[in-house]
Amino acid sequence: MNKLTDFEHYVIEEKGTERPFSGEYYEHDAKGLYLCKKCHAPLYRSEHKFNAHCGWPAFDDEIAGAVTRNIDADGRRTEIVCSQCGGHLGHVFQGEMLTPNNIRHCVNSVSMVFKGIDDAVEPASNSCATFGAGCFWCVEAIFNNLKGVVNVTSGYAGGEAHDADYKSVCSGQTGHAEVVHIEFNPEEIDFTTLLQVFFESHDPTTLNRQGNDKGPQYRSVVFTHNAEQIDQITAMLAQLEAAKVFDAPIVTQVSAFDTFYPAENYHNDYFALHGEQPYCQMVVRPKVEKIKALFAGLQKA
Repeated sequence: MNKLTDFEHYVIEEKGTERPFSGEYYEHDAKGLYLCKKCHAPLYRSEHKFNAHCGWPAFDDEIAGAVTRNIDADGRRTEIVCSQCGGHLGHVFQGEMLTPNNIRHCVNSVSMVFKGIDDAVEPASNSCATFGAGCFWCVEAIFNNLKGVVNVTSGYAGGEAHDADYKSVCSGQTGHAEVVHIEFNPEEIDFTTLLQVFFESHDPTTLNRQGNDKGPQYRSVVFTHNAEQIDQITAMLAQLEAAKVFDAPIVTQVSAFDTFYPAENYHNDYFALHGEQPYCQMVVRPKVEKIKALFAGLQKA
C-alpha cells in the first residue's frame, strides 16, 4: 500500500471529506485513468467523468468491480470505497438525471491519483505484462518457456526506488512485490493467455503467501499497463469466481503499473543456472513441469 499524508489518511481511512471546489481533479479533463490513491487499483476512466458543478469530481460509471457500495450508518447515503483496499472514495447518487446513466459518483480528489494516456500513435511493437506470483525465480522460469515471450526480467514493483533491493524487499516492509516483467509479441501470444498461465502457476487465494514463502512481497498481483489489460484481468477474475475454480476467494491484487525495478543480476535465469539447488528442485521444478504439461502447445522448442 502507498504511504498517505495526514490529510489523505483523514479522508481515505477516517472517511473524511475535502472542501468543495478545492480538489486537484475537480475540473480535470485529461485522458487517462483515475486510480485509488492508497493501492493504485484502477477505478474510473476519463470518459466516465463529467462536470456536475457540485464541487467534487463526478463520474457516471466505474471500471467493473472496482467500487464497492456501503450504506452509511444513518441510512441516508451510499458510501463508495475501493473494492481492493477499502479506501473511502466518496458517495454515489442516483436519480438526478445529470447524464444518460443517471448516476453520480461524487469522489474526493485526494482519494485518487491520475495516470494519463499518451495520445501519440506509436508503431506496433512488443507489449509488456508485470506479474507477482510468489518467488520470482519460479515465475521467471515458467514464462521464459512460452512461445511469443521475448524477455522475462525478475524485479520489484509497488514500492519506492530507494528500497528496491532484495534484502530490503525480503523484510516485507517496502510495499514492493517480487515480480517478473514480461516482454511479449502480441501476435504470437496474447495477454489473456498469459493470465491463464499466471493463474495456473500459483495459488491466488492465499494472501501474502505462496507455500512456505510468506510476506507481502510474495503477494499475488497483476500490474496493468493499459485499459485493455484492466478489462481483461477484470473479466478473467469474474469468470474464475463465477465458475468457482478455486475453493477459496481469489485475493489477487490489480494495480496500475508505475515503475519496474530490475532485481540484482544474480537473480536472472536463476532456475536455468541453479536447477540442482534444493529450493529449485522442490519448489520451482514442480511448477515448471506442471505448466509445461498444461500448456504443452505454448512451449518453446
